[in-house]
Order: sequence, then structure tokens, then C-alpha cells
Amino acid sequence: MASPERRLKDLGITLPKPAKPVASYEGFVRSGNLVFVSGQVPFVDGKIAVSGKLGAEVSLEDGQKAARICAINILAQLNEATGHDLSKVARVVKLVGFINATPDFVDVPKVMNGASDLFADVFGERGKHARSTVGVAVLPLNCAVEVEAIVEIE
Repeated sequence: MASPERRLKDLGITLPKPAKPVASYEGFVRSGNLVFVSGQVPFVDGKIAVSGKLGAEVSLEDGQKAARICAINILAQLNEATGHDLSKVARVVKLVGFINATPDFVDVPKVMNGASDLFADVFGERGKHARSTVGVAVLPLNCAVEVEAIVEIE
């Protein structure tokens, strides 16, 4: 399989500069060979790209796009954590997704596929991961999706 950087280029993705934390936390923390990436929201050029609730004003497709943007922002954090060498990613261990949704919206797993599929596209087998997805009443800045990650690096 091609390098993660090559795969990103093939997918037409340019990683943004990682978002700076807006409160008392770090964008990522490395402990041993694990990198814990703080929850990333669908920021594009400093603005929330998809806001609102799934099951109300946000469609499933837009929710999946939001999850994909969150995954791109996770990759930007990982790029920093690996010294700009994503080939050091040994395994995407786990993703946790929070979906801003109405109480009756049951497709939260489908929303998270927007993030999960990108990791598989970029890292192949190393991108397949465990996952939890939770529907929530509200997220920061009324964003539609937030995703955090645990990744093993070499």
C-alpha cells in the first residue's frame, strides 16, 4: 500500500494546521507508543463547517462529511505527533464519536462511518479500529460531530 501521505494526496486531502486548544487541554498527548488525540470538531479555516443536530437540521450525509472533517483534523494532530511522518502510525486503535442528535436519531453509527472510512482509506489494515459512537444533546459551538482517537505509533 502507498504511504499515508501518498494516499492523502490521492484522496485530494491537504492536512490543515492543527487547531490550537481553546481551553485547558492539549491537542494530543503521547504516553509510550500511544497518542491520545483530543476531540476534534469539524473546523475548516477556523470555522465550524457543519453545525446543528442530526435528525433535525443536519442530514445524514452532512453528518458523515462532518465526521470526515473531524478525521482530517485528527490526522493533522497525528502529523504533529509523529514529526510529520504518518508512516509511523502502527495502528489506529480506537475512535470515539459524539454526534449532536435528536433523541430519536438512531443512525449515529452511520455518521461515524465518515471518520472510520477515511482512516481505512489512509492506513489500510492499520486504519481499522475499535469504535464507540454516542448521540449527545449538545456539542461545543453547536457542531454536529466531535471525534477523538487513540493511535499507536512506532
